[in-house]
Amino acid sequence: MMLAKLVTALDWKVSGKWTFLSIVVGIVAGVGGIIFQILGQLVIHYTLYQIAGYSPPEAMGENSLFHHEHSGFSPWLIVAVMSVGGLVSGWLVYTFAPEAEGHGTDAAIDAFHNKRGRIRGRIPFVKTLSSAITLGTGGSGGREGPIAQIGASFGSYLGKVLKLPSRDRRILLAAGMGAGVGAVFRAPLAGALFAAEILYSESDFEAEVIIPAATASIIGYSVYGLWLPEGTHHTPLFGNDLTYTAGHPMELFLYAVLAVFLVAFGVAYIKTFYGIHSLFAKLPIPRVLRPALGAGLAGTIGILLFYFWDSEEHTLAVLATGYGTLQTALTSASDVGIPLLLAIAGVKILTTSLTISSGGSGGVFGPSMVIGGCVGAAVGLVFHDFWPELVPNPESFAIVGMAGFFAGCAHAPFSTIIMVSEMTGGYGLLLPTMWVSTLTFVMGRPWKLYSKQVPTRLESPAHRGDFLVDVLEGISVKDVFHQRKRLVLIPEGMPLADIVHKIAETRQHYFPVVDSHGNMVGIFSGDDVRSYLYDETLWKLANARDVMTSRVVCVTPEDDLNTALRCFTAVAIDELPVVDAVDRGKLLGTLRHKEVIASYNRRLMEYKKAVEEQD
Repeated sequence: MMLAKLVTALDWKVSGKWTFLSIVVGIVAGVGGIIFQILGQLVIHYTLYQIAGYSPPEAMGENSLFHHEHSGFSPWLIVAVMSVGGLVSGWLVYTFAPEAEGHGTDAAIDAFHNKRGRIRGRIPFVKTLSSAITLGTGGSGGREGPIAQIGASFGSYLGKVLKLPSRDRRILLAAGMGAGVGAVFRAPLAGALFAAEILYSESDFEAEVIIPAATASIIGYSVYGLWLPEGTHHTPLFGNDLTYTAGHPMELFLYAVLAVFLVAFGVAYIKTFYGIHSLFAKLPIPRVLRPALGAGLAGTIGILLFYFWDSEEHTLAVLATGYGTLQTALTSASDVGIPLLLAIAGVKILTTSLTISSGGSGGVFGPSMVIGGCVGAAVGLVFHDFWPELVPNPESFAIVGMAGFFAGCAHAPFSTIIMVSEMTGGYGLLLPTMWVSTLTFVMGRPWKLYSKQVPTRLESPAHRGDFLVDVLEGISVKDVFHQRKRLVLIPEGMPLADIVHKIAETRQHYFPVVDSHGNMVGIFSGDDVRSYLYDETLWKLANARDVMTSRVVCVTPEDDLNTALRCFTAVAIDELPVVDAVDRGKLLGTLRHKEVIASYNRRLMEYKKAVEEQD
């Protein structure tokens, strides 16, 4: 209540409004990220570690609450833990909030475009707990989806509490999404760009979101840093030691080859992800059991790979986040080797799809980083073997692969470039990262990882009214309206009986009334005449002046159709008189509502055709 009063007291037309609201969203997103991380580590400690003797290795910059000794490892118990985790997570989701299933980001995108920025208030709590259980018990997934939905949910809730319009609610939703991502991945700039870019599959941004999302992301990042050990608040997720730089310009040709491999793996990722989703949707078992089955199958595949390769340290990267092996690929790729790197990338696609597409709760960004990083490291090692002088650091291909893979899959090149740079602690590889991300974005356009993305703002239901106005403002009334010579005009002294006969002879619905000089003094419709027909005494007494309304809403030929549309809405009629801009009594013709809509549709089709021709 106090918050609502404070917000009401602000001048809503100044930036103070968004600064205040964005700070609140950022604080909650940062705290939510801390709670999510703590819950996840508690689940790992009391399930995977206590039961199966396994603790997934993490990135260098992570803060671990527990120190786990390597002892008593029981591989097949991991499958049991994952299955139970999937069962509990599925029960939570399908009992309390079915929309919290899956990777979260898509649900937030859908709420922005199609639900007027509304997300149920229980979603953050269900999503936090179910995702912590899914990932903490070894499910293959990432943290961006859960934390993005958590932040977006609070932004939506804040908009609801303050009774903000849908536009403002959408902005807060997106700001919360960016704040969560910026906090957990310690990438505040990328978080702001992510919120604005991830909503669309083409080269489009939600410009209104960037400043609120930037503010919220800065605050979320700062709050999240409070739980990190002292001195590591600004340490990138994968450490400060990745000081690679762009090499010889000829390397760009090799990076172009990497882009082709990344797109191939990306297409396999997307098709596998949604193929398994369709398969699980057809299974004749209760929905609540599907995440348990998916997690169990993912765990089985991971353990089979472990026995086949006989390497616990790296093969189990196909489960949980996989950040430990990715860290190795970024610092010493040869320690993993080309065959295992490619195997991890391929199997990670399958285990992630089984975990998330079955209804488990987790993100797809984290696995994308592992898949792209492993593919990049493998390609880099191959090039290093053939041209060691040209490719002295194959690990640089891993960093570029991380960015390029997700940029192609998610159609978010700019935010991904910045995010990977912030996560790895430098912009030394900015040039090849931009090059590969651009190539994968262009080549990967037919496929998208986030199914709820729309191509551009033009196709978004959230902006349908905006573009209606934009298009109509470019069309004048003079281009559309009917000239006067086609109209039936009624003299103001014409008796009602004559009016009835006149109406019967025409299909015209609205009739302007003119005086002896031909100036319009009023208007009436056929419906206005009907009220007089049941009283025969009025037929001889009433005339056009008695039937008409003198309060006429008019437009001029110079007005645009947006102005005309507002007039139609104000008076709730289907036809407007068009008068001279100087002499308002001089009738020039009429404008019909359906003609305004037809003009809009024609202009819209012309615009789409022009865009297609440019493509």
